[in-house]
Amino acid sequence: MADLKITLVKSTIGAIPKHRKTVAALGLKKLNKTVLLPDNAATRGMVQQVRHLVKVEEV
Repeated sequence: MADLKITLVKSTIGAIPKHRKTVAALGLKKLNKTVLLPDNAATRGMVQQVRHLVKVEEV
């Protein structure tokens, strides 16, 4: 199974609290930082919720 390369490209300052918690749960703390996570349904669901804040690439 492939991995997802997820990068935080927009600040969470104006985001609703639920989206801030989702970004933190993905392991993203600072702007333009990247994490590699497994491509599964849970990760895809979290990315879908904050798709306006992150950039996703399949690795």
